Amino acid sequence: MLTRRAALLASATLPFARGAEAQQPTTLRIAMTLADIPVTDGAPDQGTEGIRFMGYTLYDPLVAWDLSSATEPAKLVPGLATKWYQDPADPTKWIFELRQGVKFHHGAPFTADDVIFSLDRTLNDKSPSFDRLGRSVLIAAVWPLVAYRKIDDYKVELQTNGVDTIMPSLLNRFMIASADNFEKVGRDWQAYRKSPSGTGPWKMKAWSPRERAELERNADYWNKDRIPKSERMVLLPIPDVSTRSAALLSGRVDWIEAPAPDSLDKLKAAGCKIETNAIPHMWPYTLSMLPGAPTADIRVRKAMNLAIDRNAIVKVLNGLAIPAVGCVPADHPWFGTPSFKIKYDPAEAKKLLAEAGYGPAKKLKTKIAISTSGSGQMYPLIMNEAIQQQWAEVGIDVEFQVMDWNALLNTMRQGAKSPEGQQFGAINVSWNTMDPHNAFMRFVDSQQVPPKGSNWGYINDAEFDKLAKEARSTSDPKELDKVLAKINTKMVDDAVFVWVVHDVWPNAVSSKVKGYVHPKSWYVDFSPVTVG
Repeated sequence: MLTRRAALLASATLPFARGAEAQQPTTLRIAMTLADIPVTDGAPDQGTEGIRFMGYTLYDPLVAWDLSSATEPAKLVPGLATKWYQDPADPTKWIFELRQGVKFHHGAPFTADDVIFSLDRTLNDKSPSFDRLGRSVLIAAVWPLVAYRKIDDYKVELQTNGVDTIMPSLLNRFMIASADNFEKVGRDWQAYRKSPSGTGPWKMKAWSPRERAELERNADYWNKDRIPKSERMVLLPIPDVSTRSAALLSGRVDWIEAPAPDSLDKLKAAGCKIETNAIPHMWPYTLSMLPGAPTADIRVRKAMNLAIDRNAIVKVLNGLAIPAVGCVPADHPWFGTPSFKIKYDPAEAKKLLAEAGYGPAKKLKTKIAISTSGSGQMYPLIMNEAIQQQWAEVGIDVEFQVMDWNALLNTMRQGAKSPEGQQFGAINVSWNTMDPHNAFMRFVDSQQVPPKGSNWGYINDAEFDKLAKEARSTSDPKELDKVLAKINTKMVDDAVFVWVVHDVWPNAVSSKVKGYVHPKSWYVDFSPVTVG
């Protein structure tokens, strides 16, 4: 049963579903787990879900994902760049040849100037286009760059700090905004957000913060195979899981992310489909390695891993997860051969805690930052409550500080050394593992401490740094797999995270939804989806 607050939220955020709009079969209505509409200017906030809904819809990156298969892992493919290669004379320099004939939504042509403009926005604080907020979101995609230049209207050169064969894969998160539109709106990023212009398959029609965004088909999209089949797509931020499920059951929306686990039978009985797939994702606790933090002790870190019954967590979620034993599943080529086995062993957890100086008379106390919902956070309140109880059984007393997803991301970007971060022994942020950098290097490379990357806990280990450097200089895929397997092996053996589960990104969709492909990816292509 909906609470009064949830019912009010549902009625307040979904009134448009009644009347004429509900009768238009070419409108796809989606309930997101987010509490707000992601930023619309090509630097979407709120994590990967922000990129999913307000990045790859309105904009394009230089390097994109092929999201057309539900059985094969998503692969990187040309986006606004048709090809890229290292300069034979200097392998630290990459040449990107750009796609011609592409137009932004307001009509201006896409050229190399837009790439340089977008890079200046992130990397050049002397440029009129520099955007401090945008930089905080985009820097993780371009941090290896030390120089860049325009060669001609459809060719740019990007230079890395040393040989870096992984850099191009990072650019899948770097959306290209319009230099022309920035000038038209008065060189003001706030104004750009009100009148966004990208090159993507959808155009912004209208949006209201915390309420809704309405996108419309870009009939002139450069990739004719990906022109949306629906005329419109409406995005609704509904962080409350019960409210999302109720919205689908009532017919107010056509698609919801992360349905309530206890609602699956009711949704299926109503004719809805529950779409899941094994996606590259992990749901861990990122731990502080700072001197003085309890989690700086490897015995504590191992105990925290051994105290969790992951099968019980999966059961709580009605099967909507897969137990994790590392950053990637055990059958993945990047898994390696860790000697520390992540399993449920509360007796060994208590033994390790005792060795570290903790016991009934001196419980381990720590504070962890978690969110109410958010991109990939799955069911954070349900999951954290269950884990809190399991930790308590071995003598670990955890206090949670619950915050909005975007606030948690800001805490992550500031790092464990920040005034805000010092109070936490860990943060509960889920991560995608789609490419080598996102899966490993951004966590363990000492260069990747905030604000450049996601090494929130300040891991500073010469062996990790050596392996990260080796990975960036390895171009042969099979050899790269071996290096990445060594990184995952060391991460598990050093217990630098507490790993819990991998996500299956559950979506519940109306029987009227057709053409949806649930890829093995964080992202999805909404172009082939229809409702009717």
